[in-house]
Amino acid sequence: MSRRFGEIRQIAFVVPNIDAAMNYWSGTLGIGPFYIKRSLTFTAFHYNGVEAVSPTISIALANSGSLQIELIQQHDNTPSIYRDFLAAGRTGLQHVSAWVTCSEFDSLRAALIKVGLSLAQEGTITASGTRLAYYATADAANGIIYEVSDLMDIKHIHRVHLVEEAARRWDGTAPVRETKA
Repeated sequence: MSRRFGEIRQIAFVVPNIDAAMNYWSGTLGIGPFYIKRSLTFTAFHYNGVEAVSPTISIALANSGSLQIELIQQHDNTPSIYRDFLAAGRTGLQHVSAWVTCSEFDSLRAALIKVGLSLAQEGTITASGTRLAYYATADAANGIIYEVSDLMDIKHIHRVHLVEEAARRWDGTAPVRETKA
């Protein structure tokens, strides 16, 4: 567990083709089912500390035990940490995530900024109201980003449990499940 951010609950991969990535993870690695939300945007979006236009992304979530796997595809060229990752020629793991409650999110955000960590990106997923803050922990060429999200809050935790329970019961059929929010 990170003493600074909290327990890593998710690993996230930025991919150029989310459907191909879900196929690989479920078909080759046997991890699923994936719950996909397509064409999401953010409100209160900030990129490198400046208010900005939100990118449009799709995210897919599945669990391997208690660890959540997230796949992210950006659908436009709007400046974001996702676009930057792929544009730098990088592939694979882009960030890890710790989850907190809404009140913990605000206090942790203030504490992390106070110790000098910079926010690479932050915003609220419009469809679900989930808040995300991505902290730059190393230079873009070599480091990963640490995300903090308010997914442990009572208003979001049921979705976390749904994905985790589905993975426990998954028999390999219906590896992709489309969701709205």
